[in-house]
Amino acid sequence: MRETWVVGAASNRFGKMKDSGREAATRVALAALRSSGLAPKDIGYTFVSNCFGIAEHQAHVGPLINGGLGIPDVPSCTIESACSSSSAGLHEAFVHVAGGFVDAALVIGSEKLSHLDTLAATSYFAIAADYPFETKNGATFPGLYATLATAYQATFPTRPEMLGAVAIKNHANAARNPHAHFQKEITMGTYLHSPIIASPLRLYDCCPFSDGAAAVVVAAKEFVKSPVSEPLVIRASARAGSITEMQDRPDLLGLPATRTAAAKAFRQAHLEPKDIDFLEVHDCFTIAEVLALEDLGFFPQGTAAPAALEGVTARDGRLPVNPSGGLKAKGHPVSATGASQVVEIFEQFNGRAPGREVPRTETALAHNVGATGGSCSVHIFSRR
Repeated sequence: MRETWVVGAASNRFGKMKDSGREAATRVALAALRSSGLAPKDIGYTFVSNCFGIAEHQAHVGPLINGGLGIPDVPSCTIESACSSSSAGLHEAFVHVAGGFVDAALVIGSEKLSHLDTLAATSYFAIAADYPFETKNGATFPGLYATLATAYQATFPTRPEMLGAVAIKNHANAARNPHAHFQKEITMGTYLHSPIIASPLRLYDCCPFSDGAAAVVVAAKEFVKSPVSEPLVIRASARAGSITEMQDRPDLLGLPATRTAAAKAFRQAHLEPKDIDFLEVHDCFTIAEVLALEDLGFFPQGTAAPAALEGVTARDGRLPVNPSGGLKAKGHPVSATGASQVVEIFEQFNGRAPGREVPRTETALAHNVGATGGSCSVHIFSRR
């Protein structure tokens, strides 16, 4: 396979967009191309994620975006993998470029739901779970992740302050991120006095509904003669799935898909967790960050929650996690989330993250989950 790079990346600010999802996707795609030094005509394939485009009465959005980029004859494929959609798109781009099918590919994720009321937006999110067995029986995503948190707390001593430390850290990082939905810090008092959403999860344990768009340009090393930005070498691109329905899983102390995808990724990269300098992990809820760090192999089971309270995962800690602010505070525009994790890594590698720089940026890992773990993508990046 050919050595494959991320040579450009861009994101808009997450939150509430005036643009349509299609317009936002086209704008960030052009920005990502500018940061790469490539032109639209260099792109051989686009992979577009837009899970809930039907909320804007628009499906088959890829060719429309390509038309806006001036490359209407380039093939496009819509990738839907719930919250891990654009990281699944990145995997497909990697396969196409590394395999020699195209020299460069564009990955785009975009979502807009802010024009819907809360009930409608929640209903759209909920169809990513098992609709007949979970959703129709009242299981929302806060409820499902609260079930995971309850199982974790029943097995390991976990004080509320431990999950609170995850939220506080990610809000502090997002306060320095111009792309973030919530650019404000919170205190432990704010966290502990926030209302219960689904016990034991509080308001500040939960990520927001966000609009947003992000794009990533992937190209073969041999195709990029003189990169204008420091590229990310894609050392590993791995995906895995697991049983969707939580009642059928052997345990609730993690996500099997994360464990499988992580094992594949570390084998591909010939690396171990100790070799990774910082992470962007899927923290739709604070318990999700805790489980991810353990499933990925960075902490033994039962130890990631106290590690957050001890500052181990802070930007200046031993293992910085979610310097972007994560889904928790940067925001979660479903289809854009996976690509936005790569945007953060690209900006960190290129010195474009003022105020939130991590001290070491030689290697990084991005972890992105669909729903409660039915899908998972793990990517590992390094400098040249």
